[in-house]
Amino acid sequence: MHRSDFAFDLPPELIAQKPLAERAASRLLRLDGQTGELSDGVFTELPGFLEAGDLMVFNDTRVIPARLFGRKASGGRIECLIERVAGERAALAHIRSSKAPRSGTSLLFDNGCEARVNGRRGDLYELEFDRPVLAFLDAHGHVPLPPYIDRSDNAGDRERYQTVYADKAGAIAAPTAGLHFDDALLAALDRRGIRRAFITLHVGAGTFQPVRVENLAEHRMHSEVVQLEQSVCDEIAAAKSRGSRVVAVGTTSVRALESAATEGAVRPLHGETDIFIRPGYEFRCVDAMVTNFHLPESTLLMLLCAFAGYEQVMRAYAHAVAQRYRFFSYGDAMFVTRRSAERLP
Repeated sequence: MHRSDFAFDLPPELIAQKPLAERAASRLLRLDGQTGELSDGVFTELPGFLEAGDLMVFNDTRVIPARLFGRKASGGRIECLIERVAGERAALAHIRSSKAPRSGTSLLFDNGCEARVNGRRGDLYELEFDRPVLAFLDAHGHVPLPPYIDRSDNAGDRERYQTVYADKAGAIAAPTAGLHFDDALLAALDRRGIRRAFITLHVGAGTFQPVRVENLAEHRMHSEVVQLEQSVCDEIAAAKSRGSRVVAVGTTSVRALESAATEGAVRPLHGETDIFIRPGYEFRCVDAMVTNFHLPESTLLMLLCAFAGYEQVMRAYAHAVAQRYRFFSYGDAMFVTRRSAERLP
């Protein structure tokens, strides 16, 4: 398959620019991967699609306010996006400026912080700050809203571009399927007997990078830090043994789980993953998923097509556009069950 196979027309007004007043008020499109059947609903109906004993796996990463503004010591303005905190005072970052800063350049951020450019690591700059990075970001950083949200961040984004169960700081993009869950919905899942487990995958800026090659075999996937503990493996094994489903909340959870299941059984994973899931991939762990609507020609859309069938997913997206669903990070959601075997077009 090729990149252009995953193109679709999306009216710009369907790209959600802000969250709804209530997290769980989003719409929910259900896609049965076995039959291709579609049904329209609302997110609060999700517990009714699950059975007692099903295991939901959430990504508990916490978005850091990773965007900074400042200038080079020579005077040129810069915008800095911290990709990864590499130590108490060290970070890897993307930097936008009129001229690329050289090694040794001092960067002066608003609110008095200074950082030194120590070199490059691929597309990223190695920065050394004059104070603890995370504390400075928490106090003065901006929420790194996705590039398709055409506005500056505001105080409300600090809460709403974050899941209610966010725990481990390190992401620069939210695991957006989780944004629909509030305490009331989590309680409803508990009452239904749905079990819960957490993995951590720190989402990086690469999640927004377009696929630039037509031949998907030539695409180089970005790498992200993932942590999956033995306790999660035990929960998954127990769910499988009792005939229950593993339900991933978001494509980040799917990528973490499938990365940990490369040898069949899910095993603990502490490191990085650059897994690229596209049609033809054989899923080893995940049975159903909750996900938002994704960008045309994106690796996330390709993952979804691998999961539920190319033709069925593209038909579901056409339905979502026709029915005026809200797209992308602050948009609506899907509940999708896995197709047993994908047939390439």
